[in-house]
Amino acid sequence: MIQAIIKDKPTRLFVFFSAFFVANALIAESIGTKLFSLEKLMGVAPANFTLFGQSGLAFTLTCGVLLWPLEFIMTDIINEYYGPKAVRRISIIAVILISYAFLMYYLAIHVPAADFWINSGKERGIPNMQSAFDGIFGQGMRIIVGSLTAFLVSQLVDVTVFHKIKKRTGDKHIWLRATGSTVVSQLVDSYIVLFIAFSGIFTWQQILAIGIMNYIYKFVMALVLTPVIYLVERRIEKYFGPELTKKMKLSAMGVENE
Repeated sequence: MIQAIIKDKPTRLFVFFSAFFVANALIAESIGTKLFSLEKLMGVAPANFTLFGQSGLAFTLTCGVLLWPLEFIMTDIINEYYGPKAVRRISIIAVILISYAFLMYYLAIHVPAADFWINSGKERGIPNMQSAFDGIFGQGMRIIVGSLTAFLVSQLVDVTVFHKIKKRTGDKHIWLRATGSTVVSQLVDSYIVLFIAFSGIFTWQQILAIGIMNYIYKFVMALVLTPVIYLVERRIEKYFGPELTKKMKLSAMGVENE
């Protein structure tokens, strides 16, 4: 029985998707403490936008956004072949495991450090390894709660929008349901995390302005990565074969016999 499960192609692919999805989410949350300049990365001058009375706005993003577009692609692919229940289950598992990881980070921060280790980074320009460790892994509770809440809610929004579009378009226009669900869910994601993490710290004008700057990046990435969905779809159809692919897609829509 175990061998039959392991050899089953949909099961094997689902295990891979689940593992990649959770790992990707955990990595994105972990590296999110670092901010980077998109303009510097692209080698262009800062944008210097003015929105809601906030001037000098540029694309200063967390490193987590480098991976989140892949996460939403994975959401749409899993949704296409395994249905909304599978996406919801994986999303909940991801939130639980990320919460567990943050608990472990917290415990690791507060474990007494060895004296020699604290000063071991001086030759590399790190005067205090404990402070550096705290800075990397010690995210504020509001940021953690905001990020996890935004992730879970945006996933549920993505699933809902994806299937509402699919009911109208059928099996056609995957670009519309994939990109459409992503741009809506990313908007939700951008503002939930900002309002939970920075409400009372930033003004609402600042939150709205920062959210728009973040969303512009996410919106553009959703469009740029749309061809990736078609590439993955072709690879999956080749792996499953036309008949099994059709059955999987119908089953994901709740149509078992057709």
